[in-house]
Amino acid sequence: MWVFSNEVDTERSPLAGLRPGQQVEVRDYRGRYLGTAYVNPHTLICARIFTRQKGRALGYALILERLERALALRERRYPGGCYRLVAGEGDGLPGLIVDRFQHTCVVQLTTAGMESLKTPIVEALNTLLRPAHIILRNDTSVRQTEKLELYVETAKGNPPDSVEVEENGTQFQACPVSGQKTGWYYDHRDNRARLFPYVPGARVLDVFSYTGAWGIQAARAGAREVLCLDDSAPALEAVHQHAQLNGVRDRVSTRHGDAFKLLKCLHQEGQRFDIVIVDPPAFIKRKKKDLTTGKEAYRRINQLAMELLPEDGLLVSSSCSYHLKAEELLSALRQAALHLHRGLQILERGHQAADHVVHPAIPETAYLKTFFCRLLDPF
Repeated sequence: MWVFSNEVDTERSPLAGLRPGQQVEVRDYRGRYLGTAYVNPHTLICARIFTRQKGRALGYALILERLERALALRERRYPGGCYRLVAGEGDGLPGLIVDRFQHTCVVQLTTAGMESLKTPIVEALNTLLRPAHIILRNDTSVRQTEKLELYVETAKGNPPDSVEVEENGTQFQACPVSGQKTGWYYDHRDNRARLFPYVPGARVLDVFSYTGAWGIQAARAGAREVLCLDDSAPALEAVHQHAQLNGVRDRVSTRHGDAFKLLKCLHQEGQRFDIVIVDPPAFIKRKKKDLTTGKEAYRRINQLAMELLPEDGLLVSSSCSYHLKAEELLSALRQAALHLHRGLQILERGHQAADHVVHPAIPETAYLKTFFCRLLDPF
């Protein structure tokens, strides 16, 4: 589905003569039709195939058709109007992300091809959903690789500072204009629900908590105490607001600072938790430059977390770094446990929620991996 610039016979098809976003037919060296794509001659991924049906163009009609297909899945799987409506290549719309917050749609156009289709995308969303607000959150750094400017723009309505999010029966407020990425992380929804049977009566530590999606839901599921750690003071303020909103204010507290340092401090204080959740930002964004240091960071953060767990404690460890394979995260967990002379059992494995659909031909769309681990004395 992707064509790389070094795969193109530039003598027969000079990339330099194509404009970013232009739609072209992709053919093999024998001239056989492979699909229709849009291109960007300035990027390593120079073409993204969006259909294998000859003669079809990516415009309003096809966008609406793909949106309708995407909506059918989300309404069946996540009723209530809060989900990722479009997950790029997984939904046949490469370079397009749409998160829905009931009557508000937050859109990211991450490629030149999708940027050129901004108007029909907005029109198709209006036709299908008639949302009150459409916000273009085109301030993600990935656009810079496509030589696109960064901006935030309102395409419809006068969006509020915050919108309601319902996840697994818990209420939150997201910031669609100023929050991280599109304002919320729907991809862990199913993993957070998977945690519920373990938390009744437990003392829970939520590391890299952001606004408390893991911690607040743990409290509502019966945790006796939840501590959230994050280096963003505004995010921790939102944790307190969400705790109040869900009636668990007396069981949720926060600490502000660097996660690595805070975990060391908790260990020095002799703190112990029944469950520790480690859901960091991507430590590996670039494979060549970040892989070695990133792997070590995953090992270190999980080892620090394990030091706070007693016999029979539960570690929930996650990575959103595509360049870190699930087996490599498991290896980091195994190394950390071995260093501490602890036993480790893998109870469950999780991945991104069903609204973050995976394209079987594009392994990059399967980026999220989560392990539910039981800490024991060594066997």
